[in-house]
This record gives sequence, structure tokens and C-alpha cells, in this order.
Amino acid sequence: MFMAGKKNNMDITKLSIIIPSYNEGQTIHQILDRIKNVKLINDIDKEVIIVNDCSTDDTEQRIENYISGNPGLVIHYLKHDVNKGKGAAIHTGISRATGEYLIIQDADLEYDPSEYNYLLKPIADGFADVVYGSRFIGGNPHRVLFFWHTMGNNFLTFFSNMCTNLNLTDMEACYKLFNTKIIQTVKLKENRFGFEPEVTAKIARLKNIRVYEVGISYYGRTYEEGKKIGWRDGFSTLWCILKYNMFSQ
Repeated sequence: MFMAGKKNNMDITKLSIIIPSYNEGQTIHQILDRIKNVKLINDIDKEVIIVNDCSTDDTEQRIENYISGNPGLVIHYLKHDVNKGKGAAIHTGISRATGEYLIIQDADLEYDPSEYNYLLKPIADGFADVVYGSRFIGGNPHRVLFFWHTMGNNFLTFFSNMCTNLNLTDMEACYKLFNTKIIQTVKLKENRFGFEPEVTAKIARLKNIRVYEVGISYYGRTYEEGKKIGWRDGFSTLWCILKYNMFSQ
């Protein structure tokens, strides 16, 4: 049976996993354990790229200890000499990725690496070039947290969709899976949390790009547990949606 929009199955041999890290000494070893234990579909190999954004805690020591104790997991460790922001750390990781596809992974425990295969399947089946995870669809676990955060996220996603003509349900989700060659040609500028609306706007403008979305789990943190994004970042995101959709950037 012919299925519209499908190309030949993609031959993916390696997935690059980019981890921007800032003061995540308490959890970085745990997320690396989870990545190590994931078996990817079609025996896809893993390449982990950690970018330490000038952490002031023991993040670096934890990473170095993990690398020395786990030689079977391919880990490339990079660091910034000054704190530049999450977006800048992602840019650094993207530039060093060698897998056919790459995914963004936060260094905390809010997202579950065992779900990489959910995002990889539309790629491996030949349907997608980009896959977004969504915390708001599907039947996976979602921690119940802040009402106004959810309302803000819904508004920002809705406004982004109006500008891009996409119908995403969770533009702000961490899990985004990209064709590496495609994303490495996109000129990204935002150094903080503006990465999400900027990359969404610029991906949406690419000709013949196929964007999919799959449901993922979300084990969110409170501010006491280390959550970093705040209301000021929401206003910055709103400005980035305007800037990268309404103006040539």
C-alpha cells in the first residue's frame, strides 16, 4: 500500500546525543547511566556529546569520573571557559555531532532516554526529517506541577504555530531529533532558552522538511529540585518567536 510522504527507510548507524550541562553534578551520572542502558532500534550506535557550560559545582569531576569508569560508552566532553547559556552549549554540541541524526538531552532527570526509540521510529521508517517530543500527547507519565507554566507553554506553542503554520503541541519540549546535516546548515544565534522558538522557526522555513511529533514522558522538577527556567525566559521566548518569524534573521 502506498503511504503519502514516505521515502525509503533511513539507514541510521549512529545517534548523537547532545547534553548541555550547567551545575548538574547531582544528576549527570544518572542520566548517563540511563543513556548507556538504552538499546536503540536497528542496533543504532550512540555518541554522547556533553557540553559543560562553565559549571561551578562538581559537574566536571562527575563527568570525568564517569568517562574513566565507562569506556564502553562513547562520550566526547567539551566545556566553555565562561557561562554562555543552554543554547550556546547546544550550538557547540551540534557542531561536533557525527551521527546521521542528533537529539537534545537535558542533564537532569526530567526526560527519559528509554524513549529515544519513539522519536527514532518515524525517521527509521522513512517518514520524517525532524521529530519533536511532546509532553502533552500520548499516555506516558507526566508529573503534575505548575498550572501557569502549562498555560504559558500552551500560549507560546500556539503563538509559534500561528507564525510557522505548524501544528505542534509542545514547541518548548527538550526532546528534538534532527537530521544532523540539515541542522548543521541552520545558523542559530540564541544562547539561552530562545533556542526552542528559533530552531522551530528556522526549521519550518526549510523546503520540503517533514516534521513529526510523538508523545513522551515528563518527570518535571520544582525550583527547589533545580529547575532553572523562569517567567523572564517566557517573555524572551515570546520575543524570539516574533523576531525569527516576522523578521529576516
